[in-house]
Amino acid sequence: MLKSKKRKPKRTTKARKAKRPRPRMPRISEEMKQWSAMLGHELSELPQVSSRPMFGLRGFYRGKKIFAALPVTRAIGAANAFIFRFEPLPAELLELAKKEPRISAERVLPGARWLSFELNSEEDFRDALWWLNHAYEHAHH
Repeated sequence: MLKSKKRKPKRTTKARKAKRPRPRMPRISEEMKQWSAMLGHELSELPQVSSRPMFGLRGFYRGKKIFAALPVTRAIGAANAFIFRFEPLPAELLELAKKEPRISAERVLPGARWLSFELNSEEDFRDALWWLNHAYEHAHH
């Protein structure tokens, strides 16, 4: 005798979350792979930092809080960019981010959590580390 399967009740349209469009995830260059590895090495040296793979990227955590994701094979948005997180983005950093052309403009909003930083040359490395360090510092709150 077959058992009847219990069906899950259908969600009403109000209960459904609107799906966000999936971000573009382009393959990264060999140069970006090197930059990302160098940034990842620097982050790994910080206290309480662990990392794990996620969707072609490597997520970096301070304790249980993720604060950055560096590309390994794919990036989010631009092919030579990494992402970092603030929750919430402090007002003084929001103002700096708005003025920074390498940070994606569409994500620089008062409620922004994830920001994207685009590396164009090795000269950008120092500034990239500056933003990653701030994301790390704010991840313990």
